[in-house]
Amino acid sequence: MTTVDNAVRGAATPSEPEVTPAVLIERARAMVPALVARQHETEQRSYYAEDTHQAFRDAGFYRVTVPKRYGGYEFGFDTFLQIVMTLTRACASTGWMYCLGAAHSLFVGSMFGEKAQAEVFSAGDFIAPLVNAPHGTARRAEDGGWILDGVWRYCSGAPYATHLIGNTVIVDEDGEAGGEDGEDGEQVGPPRQLLFIAPRDQWEMLDDWGGQLGLKGSGSHSIRITGGRIPEHFGIEVNFEEISVTEGTPGRDLHEHPQYGGAPASSMALEGGHIAVGMCQGALDAYTELMFTRTTILPPFGPRAEDPDFLLWYGKASGMIDAAETLVLAASRRWQELAAQPVGAFTAEEDLRIAIAVREAADLAWRAVDEILQPTAGSPSVREGTRLERVWRDLSTGRTHVSSAVLLTTLANRVYAQLRLMRVRP
Repeated sequence: MTTVDNAVRGAATPSEPEVTPAVLIERARAMVPALVARQHETEQRSYYAEDTHQAFRDAGFYRVTVPKRYGGYEFGFDTFLQIVMTLTRACASTGWMYCLGAAHSLFVGSMFGEKAQAEVFSAGDFIAPLVNAPHGTARRAEDGGWILDGVWRYCSGAPYATHLIGNTVIVDEDGEAGGEDGEDGEQVGPPRQLLFIAPRDQWEMLDDWGGQLGLKGSGSHSIRITGGRIPEHFGIEVNFEEISVTEGTPGRDLHEHPQYGGAPASSMALEGGHIAVGMCQGALDAYTELMFTRTTILPPFGPRAEDPDFLLWYGKASGMIDAAETLVLAASRRWQELAAQPVGAFTAEEDLRIAIAVREAADLAWRAVDEILQPTAGSPSVREGTRLERVWRDLSTGRTHVSSAVLLTTLANRVYAQLRLMRVRP
C-alpha cells in the first residue's frame, strides 16, 4: 500500500445549501494559474498533489453529481463537464484524473440500487475509476456476496479514490467461466460478467504509472484485488455494453434530477470530449503567448501577432477549437434534454448519436493542434517541458484511449447506422 492508500479521507459533511453551479465553475477558474504552474511536478509525482486534492474537496468538486439525499449537490452533468474542461485547459493530467475519478457518481447514482448507493455515498465525496473492460474474476461467497481477484489497469483517479467500479467474469467454485444455460443444460454464449463496486479497503494501487508518452500525471495506476469481498448489492450481473436505460433505472426512481436516467455510453463520451476540447484550449493559450513573445523568422522580424500568416493560422485554429467547444456543449445539453424526457426516450440510437457527435468535436479540436498550432509554433516552442509540447503529448496519449481510438470509430458507427436505417426503412 502507498502513503496515499492510507490517507484519511474525512467524514461526510452537508452540501453548501446556497452554492450554485456558477460558483463551482468560478472556483475551478480561480485554480487555473496554480495548476498551470504545477504541471511538471504533477507529471513527476504521477498524480496531482495532496493539497490540490484538498482544494478540490473544499470546493465541492467531488460531489457535483452525488445525489442530494446523500449530501451531494445533485447539479447537472453539464456543470461537472464545464469544471472538467476548465481544469483540463490548465493541466491535462489533472483534468483527466479528476474527471475519470469524480464523474462516476452519476453512473452509480443511476445504475445501482438504493442500498448500495446509501453505503458508497456515505462519505459525501465520491471518487471511483471505472474500468468497463472485464478483468479478473468474481465468485460467490458463502454469504451470497462476491469474492474478487485480478488486476484492473488504467484506473484514472486511483490515488485518491474511495472506490473502484470494475467489470469481471463470473466463475464457479472451480474457477470456470460459463454463459447462460441452454436447453440441454450446457452453458452457451459468452461468460457472464459482473459490474461491481469495491471499496478502498478491498484493493491496493500499484506503482506503475508515469512512464507513458503523455498524461504522466493522470493517476492512471493499476488496481489489484486479492480475495476482495463485497456484498451482493455491490454487484450487478450484466455485460457493460448491454446496459440500457430505455426501461428506466434505479436512480430515475430514487432521485429528483432526471439525469440519473441518462444513458451511460454517451455520458462517458462527453467526458472524453470535454477533456479533449479543454486540452486544445490549453494549447491555444500557449500559442497565444507565442504570438506576443516570439517574432517571425523573416525581416522585419516583427511579433507574430502582426504577421499575416500567423494571424491566419491563429484565426483558423481558434475557429476550429471554438466550433468543437460549441459542439460538445450542445451535445451535453442534448444529453440533459433526453434524460429529462419520459422513460424510453433515451434510446440506443440517441445514445450513439451523441457519442459520435462528440467524437467529431474532439477530432476537430485535435486537428487544430496537430495540423496548425504545433507545426507552426516552431521547434523551440515544443521542446521538452514547454506547455505546448506537454499538451501535444497529452493529446496524443489521450487519443490512444480504446474508446476514442477504436470503439467510437468502428463499432459505434456500425451500430448507429444499423439502428438509424432500421428506424427509417421504407
